Amino acid sequence: MPTPERLDGRALAYIGIALLTWSSAYAAIAYALASFSPGEVALARLAIGSLCFAALLVARRVPLPARRDWPALAALGVIGLTVYHLCLNMAETRVASGTAAILISLVPATTAALSAIWLRERLSPRTLTGLAVALLGVVMVVLTSGKDLKIEPMAALVLVSVLACSVFFVGQKPFFVRHGMLGVTGFTFFAGALGALPFGLGLPHALAVAPAARIGALLWLGIAPTFIGYIAWNAALHRAPASQVSSFIYFSPPIAVLIGWAWLGERPTLLTLAGGVVTVGGVVLANARRRTPASPAPAAAATAKMP
Repeated sequence: MPTPERLDGRALAYIGIALLTWSSAYAAIAYALASFSPGEVALARLAIGSLCFAALLVARRVPLPARRDWPALAALGVIGLTVYHLCLNMAETRVASGTAAILISLVPATTAALSAIWLRERLSPRTLTGLAVALLGVVMVVLTSGKDLKIEPMAALVLVSVLACSVFFVGQKPFFVRHGMLGVTGFTFFAGALGALPFGLGLPHALAVAPAARIGALLWLGIAPTFIGYIAWNAALHRAPASQVSSFIYFSPPIAVLIGWAWLGERPTLLTLAGGVVTVGGVVLANARRRTPASPAPAAAATAKMP
């Protein structure tokens, strides 16, 4: 199926679902790490997500991708899921949340660069400018929201997560066309869970002694941000260019600030809100399409159709 030139309403809805679920993941990870190791959190999250995908594929009778593509998809699953979650979980044991938020916000720019090289997606100067403006807005949000910033060697793991995530987003797109989104996503999750297995061998014992609330955090991570979030995100990737879809990741820090305002009473400053506005403006600019000049007759016809 050809990739649409514009984000349609359904793609935007999928992106919204993914961002809302993903925005809750960072707090849930931090909460779960009090009782589980980074490897155990990664394995539990991917295993729960894999079980959900297995049930969905069986219920909808979705076939797995062709065997010739299994090695490539397995590699994507290990890189984009195992490596991403292990590095992010390990980094969250040391790196301040504000530092992680800024570094993770490099994903759209990295994805756009990979899309241009790997998928030959054309990036206009307007798109590149929009990505830069949105990143500036994210930095403003984080710097003015009271979050700690501290650069240390462990932050390099977040950068590894950024690269792994971008490779995962871009690498899946060609397979969506051949095999469908659900089969490809499910297979990569199976591979990702198997890849995390050696790092979470102590999970059964940890589950036996962990408080119910910490186990609940693992269930939330596996179902909401992982199963639901990745389905929604990959559905959006299936409908629009990866560079366009990934630009919306810039909304995660502003959404997290708004959630904190509504849920925890953490009132944002005016500069924080201004940073959110800048972020929105950058994303809009990155996704704007320049209208091509049209001849008078087609232009008149197009105008007649507009409400």
